[in-house]
Amino acid sequence: MTTGETIGFLGIGIMGSHMARRLAEAGHRVVAWNRTRSKAERLIEFGVRIADTAADAARGATTVVVMLGSGPNCEEVLLGGGVLDALAPGARVVVMSSIPVATAEHLAREAEARGLAFLDAPVSGGERGAAAGTLTVMAGGRPEVFEAVRPIFAAFGRATLIGPAGTGELAKLVNQMLVGSTIAAVAEGLVLAERGGADPAKVREALLGGFADSTILRQHGERMVTNDWKPGAMSTVQLKDTSTALAQARGLDLDLPLISLVDGLYGDLVAHGDGALDHAALIREIRRRNRLPVDRETVDPKAPKP
Repeated sequence: MTTGETIGFLGIGIMGSHMARRLAEAGHRVVAWNRTRSKAERLIEFGVRIADTAADAARGATTVVVMLGSGPNCEEVLLGGGVLDALAPGARVVVMSSIPVATAEHLAREAEARGLAFLDAPVSGGERGAAAGTLTVMAGGRPEVFEAVRPIFAAFGRATLIGPAGTGELAKLVNQMLVGSTIAAVAEGLVLAERGGADPAKVREALLGGFADSTILRQHGERMVTNDWKPGAMSTVQLKDTSTALAQARGLDLDLPLISLVDGLYGDLVAHGDGALDHAALIREIRRRNRLPVDRETVDPKAPKP
């Protein structure tokens, strides 16, 4: 039995696949599209129909949810791919991708010019949060549109309306700045512990529950001590977001030295071939800078530094 809501879902990636599944399990009729069709076809067992084009997924939908990889991708698919033109007036467009603020504002204007409602609503929580329905949703747009989309957001996690269109993306940039900077701090701390002769896993364990505790220390600190680089969020995506945050800061005449350093670290990590790894793999770049083996199990803390 369905709720009567027909949802087009564009972008079946690491997080999008879980989000589309959760919508189907919540009783919505979901029509999914992905550039690589095979990635979307795994949703068929959950009752999701697969469309041949993005515009086909949008046709007849009351809401289209977008989880594409970048701002240019969103503009290409929504505008060049005919998605906005395929929707009936009154339909809702919810862009949950992490994109520049200016792109979100542009898409909002294009949607509203066609009689469509728009929200930018990026998320935080990674693959674990997408799978469990515990994502944080940061939305920008009109309050009445946000209220209408609440039943959809309920399948994903906790949603907050920040302000007008674009402010959801602005909040996500702040989120990514904090995530990237904290990953860097945890990575440096664990390398210091390891090099000083302490077991970094025990140091992490000791810090849990104290002032230094965080979701980053719990989840990504664990990845760092076990060398688990399966991506919940890829390092290339983290670099995209920190670079977008810096561009936003420059446009506001802000000098943000910490995130500039973090962006440089992620740039080097990606340049060294680790872009497809989880963003917790930043510790590999800290180890490289100190001429240490990139994987923890190969490091003897008492061995002389090369």
